[in-house]
Amino acid sequence: MSKPKVLVVDDEEALRFLLASELEAEAFEVQSAGDGDEAIDLVRGMTERGERFDIVLLDIKMPRVDGFEVLKYVKGNAPETKVIMLTAYADVKNAIESLRLGASDFVSKPYDLDDILTSINRALGK
Repeated sequence: MSKPKVLVVDDEEALRFLLASELEAEAFEVQSAGDGDEAIDLVRGMTERGERFDIVLLDIKMPRVDGFEVLKYVKGNAPETKVIMLTAYADVKNAIESLRLGASDFVSKPYDLDDILTSINRALGK
């Protein structure tokens, strides 16, 4: 069984690095992106190779291309990839919008690693 592939997308470098390190320690294969453009490029590259990320952990508020745009791209081009939204803006409106656009779940920052792992496992059907 191969390791689940996770893409961590957040414009906060320290948070991105920490989350990627924590997930690698939990036996996930992790790539990360610092903004929405980079995330879309990585998803496109995987799709072109006939591969996919199992999970995208996606910040909503980012410069240039926000999480909602990335979510729409992922759902349109890699629909089997599960997307979990991460946001410091844990308001109901964003949660509902995320779910409406196809996100599997919504985790507020500052996050608890156990909450993220629970959300990932639920999205992966474990």
